[in-house]
Amino acid sequence: MEYGNINWILAFACLVAGGGFGAMGYHLAGGGANRRQRLRRQLAERERELTQLRERLSEHFTEVTSLVNRLQRESQALEQRLADDAAALGEKAPAERRGLEAIADDTAAPTVPTPRDYADGRGGTLSEDFGLKPSTESAAEPQPPRY
Repeated sequence: MEYGNINWILAFACLVAGGGFGAMGYHLAGGGANRRQRLRRQLAERERELTQLRERLSEHFTEVTSLVNRLQRESQALEQRLADDAAALGEKAPAERRGLEAIADDTAAPTVPTPRDYADGRGGTLSEDFGLKPSTESAAEPQPPRY
């Protein structure tokens, strides 16, 4: 082998190695770009699905609102018809009867004290000495004042 050709062989080997390093760098950098592009595509698809879901949810609430309004109108019409039929038969209106029954229930119900979640000082279950047996020794010892 001649020494003059070694320069050409070394230049060719460096060119091949540089090309290999460049291809590897492009592959590594290009893989990240492909992944970012795929993520952007998925994000756009998810946003589109979310927009469609919001539109369907809005339509659902609009439909439910109209059904509730219709149900209220029909309930009022039914109540009015019952009142008219009761008036035609000569009875009191259902609303008047309901009011009288509520007043009668209020006067007949006994008043029950509201339960409390604290001790009232009369030895309830939440008092400090609940469940303790009285001892004669502790009564003789002076107790510090409680604030």
